Amino acid sequence: MPEAASAAAMRATIGDSEFDRDTAVTRRAPGVYDIDLSAGWTIINAVNGGYLLAVLGRALADALPHPDPFTISAHYLTASRPGPAVVRTETVRTGRTLSTGQASLFQYDDEGNEVERIRVLASYGDLDTLPDDVRTSAKPPGIPPMDQCFGPEDGPAPVEGSSAIADRLMLKLDPATLGWALGQPSGRGEMRAWFGLADGRDADPLSMLLAVDALPPTAFELGLKGWVPTVELTAHVRCRPAPGPLRVSITTRNLAGGFLEEDAEVWDSADRLVAQSRQLARVRLG
Repeated sequence: MPEAASAAAMRATIGDSEFDRDTAVTRRAPGVYDIDLSAGWTIINAVNGGYLLAVLGRALADALPHPDPFTISAHYLTASRPGPAVVRTETVRTGRTLSTGQASLFQYDDEGNEVERIRVLASYGDLDTLPDDVRTSAKPPGIPPMDQCFGPEDGPAPVEGSSAIADRLMLKLDPATLGWALGQPSGRGEMRAWFGLADGRDADPLSMLLAVDALPPTAFELGLKGWVPTVELTAHVRCRPAPGPLRVSITTRNLAGGFLEEDAEVWDSADRLVAQSRQLARVRLG
């Protein structure tokens, strides 16, 4: 079999991939779901916020009568850790085109107390029923071809266990937003990249919840270092993405009082704006 055909045959599919297995929830009772949060989606010891959003998004997709997240807002209350967790959902309202629900993820701390890690409020619908009419002034980000961009594999070897999530992503960063990696941050607060899952699985609405929070923080290009924990994240899914890699563009315009915003746009291979997000994140100054 030719190499290209062999690689295509080995590509994971939606519903049968590591991402699907690691975000799968098991219904224990109506509205209550169990999951074992995978260590494969961590940065150092913290579970990635986009992965957590996808976990709760999957639970709500099961609990609500509509299949797709249209808007989902999350408040990150405490840092999640790999291991057992429970998701509790509640249906707030159901209508003909939209249904709204809320969900919280809980874990136990070292003293055995149940701790809420993240709480979301979301509205779900059916992306396949949306009209095709598009009127926009938004334009796809100008990212160089993928073979002119750089991924984690192109840099120095990371500290073992420092970023397990990198092994599960296909991430190729625009060289214009890589000054921080060379000790020369641009100061512009921009990050752009080609994005996909490492096993070749195409994007869907749930994986786009991961995409909006998977790039290095824009704070790096502002000359800051260290963990940038998310306080709140709101994502909008605009349409079902076409097969192929996504392009993600993230910008920060304002850092004040130790907090910054990140505005993300996600574009598919058909040059459509398929998802957007804004998050508030905390940074360490000095």
